[in-house]
Amino acid sequence: MPRKSTHLAPADHSSQCLQYLRRCGGRARLCSISFSLGVIQALVNRRLVKVSNNGAGFYVELEDAG
Repeated sequence: MPRKSTHLAPADHSSQCLQYLRRCGGRARLCSISFSLGVIQALVNRRLVKVSNNGAGFYVELEDAG
């Protein structure tokens, strides 16, 4: 039976991405952020952010909490 590791898993950068978006007023251009598409996809899957296209490019926006 495998033992549990005592080492922490590699850091998940989703919380840093959410913090970055909050500092940017809730939205940022997708091409201007340095987080991986995997982090963005994980946040979209958890319905914390959405990706929208306004005709001038793609934006990552925080989902409305209420």
